[in-house]
Amino acid sequence: MLSLVVFAALGAWIGFANPLLHFPLAALLFPLCLSWIGLRATSAKKAFKYGWIAALLAGVGIVYWVVIPVQIYGALPWYIALPCPVLLAGILGLYYAGYSLLMYKAGRRLQGVSLCLVAGVLWAAMEIAMGTMFSGFPWMNLGSAFVPWVYAIQPASLVGAYGLSGILTSLAVALLLYSTYRSTPLLAVSLILFIGGYGVYRVDFSKQPEPDVMVSIIQGNVDQAQKWEQKFQAETVNTYIQLTQEAIQKNHSKIVVWPETAMPFYLQDRTPFNDSIQGLAKDSGVHIVTGSPAYNVINLKTRAYNLLNRAWLIDETGRMTQSYDKEHLVPFGEYMPLQEWVPFEKLVKAVGNFVPGKNNSPLISDGIALGVLICYEGVFPELAQKQVEKGASALLNISNDAWFGDTSAPRQHLNLSAMRAVEQGRWLIRCTNNGISAFITPIGSVQSTTVQFKAETLSSQVAPIKDKTIYHQYFTRIKTSIIILAVLSIGFLFFPRRKKDT
Repeated sequence: MLSLVVFAALGAWIGFANPLLHFPLAALLFPLCLSWIGLRATSAKKAFKYGWIAALLAGVGIVYWVVIPVQIYGALPWYIALPCPVLLAGILGLYYAGYSLLMYKAGRRLQGVSLCLVAGVLWAAMEIAMGTMFSGFPWMNLGSAFVPWVYAIQPASLVGAYGLSGILTSLAVALLLYSTYRSTPLLAVSLILFIGGYGVYRVDFSKQPEPDVMVSIIQGNVDQAQKWEQKFQAETVNTYIQLTQEAIQKNHSKIVVWPETAMPFYLQDRTPFNDSIQGLAKDSGVHIVTGSPAYNVINLKTRAYNLLNRAWLIDETGRMTQSYDKEHLVPFGEYMPLQEWVPFEKLVKAVGNFVPGKNNSPLISDGIALGVLICYEGVFPELAQKQVEKGASALLNISNDAWFGDTSAPRQHLNLSAMRAVEQGRWLIRCTNNGISAFITPIGSVQSTTVQFKAETLSSQVAPIKDKTIYHQYFTRIKTSIIILAVLSIGFLFFPRRKKDT
């Protein structure tokens, strides 16, 4: 069992994006070993135990970067910060331990193809639960590990990222049982041919509209430790204005994008900074999308207000007529759950606790409807689904990954966001403060990226797209079907067998 625990962790460490060595195929070791733990365990208790240990080690190697925002920007001591990745990985490990436990049960009731298919359904349902329960944290999505291999991720346009993870898990279990059952080699070959064949069709033969709208991304690379200090505001504004002018002059951009909270002040207030930014849009004749904190006054007498993490659209006349307020906030970063029980303040060094936005619609800019996803929102399929349902013809992910330094987090975040492009069949424009900024095609190909920790611009033409993927059209049915199949499978596995008459 210990060897399976080690190989599961190594597969996750190498298979998911990281700065040292990323080999996507290694990620299949993670579900393969967790499945094997369940199938080989001599009791349900041992299946759960060793599945949890394997997932704990894997998770620590993937979310170790949590230490940085907690210790550096949360100003908490190391003895509190260091256990945070272990705690988070331990919580996530409960989902994977539950999977190993179910595979223990499945191995005693099923065999061959049915065992492989049930494994895929259980894994997909587990990822759905992970992305939904307790605010959701679908960071270890198996399908996202394969983003560098663009042919391998195309089934996400049919069944979504969670569904793709299920297919990959069925493949992993079929490979595990390749020599055990006669039917599993045929299933393994069939799944490989399906993934590869559909990938070739969608990447090489499906027609996409020609890109015709020039967009520029501005990566300001503003020091996170200084960003919210008032004395550095003028320097921040000047950095973005200068880079924007260079991008417009060089590329004749129609739309310019600045990252999440690029402007660390209330852009809605009339200030010299506000005037200079609006003047830039008016003089250049471009649309500027930028992030900044915002507020809504809810009581004039008491001066009570709500704080929002907002993306503004400044049109070519300099007016701020459209905005998007972040809907899915980061627990302990943008708001404090159970605040009375937690012995520290929230980790974001900003202006206060945010509230989630409501009734957001795409930002209409120069013929493109931009479906905005702010930072962490890029990892949630349902938010991109909602924006496209409301008419988004391209997706826009503005983020600030400066919290994480040169760790795995920016790379993992990029890959998770790329899955939204595949699912929805849309261009995805990703603009971050210090990298990795990128243009991602509707097939999930990361077309061009910026260098991390460098102030620079990135420009590309994108195309507004109105066609809907199969996944988008049947989003609710696909998700519901996975959940129903998982519930039925679990019910079958735990339903007592009928004893034969003697």
